[in-house]
Amino acid sequence: MKLPKDDYLNSLIKEVTERTVTQTHTAQLEGNLLIDIRDSEELGEGSPKDAITLSKGNLETNIFKHVQNLASPIYLICQSGRRSLFAAKSLKDMGYTQVFSVAGGYNEWKNRGLPIDASKSNGKNRMHRYKRHIMLDEVGETGQQKLLDSKVLIVGAGGIGCPTSLYLAAAGIGTIGIIDNDVIDITNLQRQILYSEMDVGRYKVDIAKRKLLNLDSSINVISYKERLDIHNVEKIFSQYDIILDGTDNFNTRYLINDACVKLGIPNIHGSVFQFDGQVSVFYPQYKEGNSPCYRCVFPSPPPVEMAPSCAEAGVFGVLPGLIGLFCAKEALKLILDIGQPLIGKLLVLDTLSSSFDTFEIDQNPECTYCNCNDKEEYPQYQEIVEACSL
Repeated sequence: MKLPKDDYLNSLIKEVTERTVTQTHTAQLEGNLLIDIRDSEELGEGSPKDAITLSKGNLETNIFKHVQNLASPIYLICQSGRRSLFAAKSLKDMGYTQVFSVAGGYNEWKNRGLPIDASKSNGKNRMHRYKRHIMLDEVGETGQQKLLDSKVLIVGAGGIGCPTSLYLAAAGIGTIGIIDNDVIDITNLQRQILYSEMDVGRYKVDIAKRKLLNLDSSINVISYKERLDIHNVEKIFSQYDIILDGTDNFNTRYLINDACVKLGIPNIHGSVFQFDGQVSVFYPQYKEGNSPCYRCVFPSPPPVEMAPSCAEAGVFGVLPGLIGLFCAKEALKLILDIGQPLIGKLLVLDTLSSSFDTFEIDQNPECTYCNCNDKEEYPQYQEIVEACSL
């Protein structure tokens, strides 16, 4: 049964001209006015770049301050594209002749990856998003601000990088970097949960960035569509507080370790093999106790034939997800300085037996990397080969 409201909405759709978000953005670039009519509580997500924010309740009384010419084009955007229809009708009744409603609203604007201005978000509303975090004594507003100010780089946008990036974005990590030069293959979809069938053939970092900004448009996501190597590792790593290793390539892992040790950056390591996974935090500069680096535990990579990649050996689909969540958890603990991080410990997960084991791992006094006190004397980085990134 149709309600009168439904009939009126249908009549509005016939009376008010709608424009897509892409058409609206083009009109903006041509100098036309876009007005975000959402309430202040909704602006915690940000607003379309260069849009005027004027809530629907104040639109009719304040529109003359912004538009005096009744023939000037005006584009109105709300959250989903419904309220803007009603608002457009009101302005048309006031005599404005070129008023357009943006179909799909701000939700569609974000989905299309169009420019967003996060500075308009209300700080109080922004914090309200993390209310369940802030309620925890170990986090609070101070801790949440630490998360918002932090920068985490994820190496590999694969099975481990996907869940890790989602949970770091949800937690409010202010800047998330993702480096990966691979494109999405249909065989990735069994475990790489950021991607869908329509994304096959596209670059992982492009899709990952869009999905993370859909989750929280106010964070900063930096994508590196390139291979990590000895030439760019220090330039990229030096911009971040934490490096998260989600690769499936021993040579890349050693490069990550060596750069992290030299730069004094925590290296959160996650790896999987068939049904088993491992997580540890390598941070020799940690303030407390025994703090090995990756080379302390694994001094040199095994022969290639002894270390098949996931493409060669297979991997249980849910396993990278579990390991990725543990990696995200360790990153949050380090930033908040709470709990006991997995420093000097190696957590091993066996999904077939549903068992977790934690082993103590020691710093090797003979390690030439984490026991080197002079950065100028660090061994040269080794050339690496392409990373699989799970």
